[in-house]
Amino acid sequence: MWAMRQAGRWDPSFRALRAGMSFYEFSENVEAAVQASLCPKRFGVDAIILFYDITTLPIAMGLPFELKSGAGPVPYPPIRTHADLNALVAEPHPDRYAHIRQLLRRVKDELRGELPVLVFAGAPFTVATYCIGTGKDVAATRQFAAAHPALWSELLEKLSVATVGFLRTLIADGADAYQLFDSWAGMLNASEYHNWAYSYHQRIFAEATGIPRILFVKEGPYLDAMCRSGADVISLGRRHDLAAARRDYPHLSFQGNVDEEILRTGTTEQVREAVIACLRAGGGYRHILNLNHGVDKDTPVANFATYVQAAHQFGVAERLR
Repeated sequence: MWAMRQAGRWDPSFRALRAGMSFYEFSENVEAAVQASLCPKRFGVDAIILFYDITTLPIAMGLPFELKSGAGPVPYPPIRTHADLNALVAEPHPDRYAHIRQLLRRVKDELRGELPVLVFAGAPFTVATYCIGTGKDVAATRQFAAAHPALWSELLEKLSVATVGFLRTLIADGADAYQLFDSWAGMLNASEYHNWAYSYHQRIFAEATGIPRILFVKEGPYLDAMCRSGADVISLGRRHDLAAARRDYPHLSFQGNVDEEILRTGTTEQVREAVIACLRAGGGYRHILNLNHGVDKDTPVANFATYVQAAHQFGVAERLR
């Protein structure tokens, strides 16, 4: 099991490490990011996810961002014209994200093969929404795409090229798996999803290969398209039936789908019950225990500890049966 961490804001050890640094200052400090990446290890998780942000890539392409409280990543300036778009480098030299490469190398050195190391990238649609400054406001994204169809299409294309290059570099550097995040694509209609999300998922998974590939679409309603994307592992939300997905797509593995809200608001016993129910639906194979989304910043540490402990205890009990 592992869990997406919402930048670790729920973890007191993470907050102590950050100690007043801005998000990007912190994430670009390799030694601090190494320690942040390793924070969950003390709980007994089964993989380590590197600490950085999906906007790392557009920053490397030439678009600065600032993380604003309550607003998330904000571009300076947002993409509005072809001149703005032309200023972005479609294939940034790996030196422009050298801190991520150094982070991967340092974390692998620290772990010495004890745990696999996961990297990630934002899918073109979700990253594009941040580049134009709309984020999860899908209505605003639709308005932009309708007003600037050529610019929107070219932005998605440029981000797709950059994402493939970024992931290929990290694969060559020794990443053990990668996850492609399309956080806001689940709010698209079927036609939009096919044109703005699915087609790029297929392309990226076809061109960045060699390690397991994971697709995350937050509460994505188009499960069949997700399963035809070329990913090896599909992240499931609370809207999905894990047992049914495993039955209907026997060639795939799945991760999920404990409701993160239970970790945030439930008792430790409720967390334990949710984990056991999920593991039973997972059937003991082709399943990575995970949440339906990231660990919320208000999640009690005891609940996360219980989430991990319950998985270990269930596994031991099953082996003894």
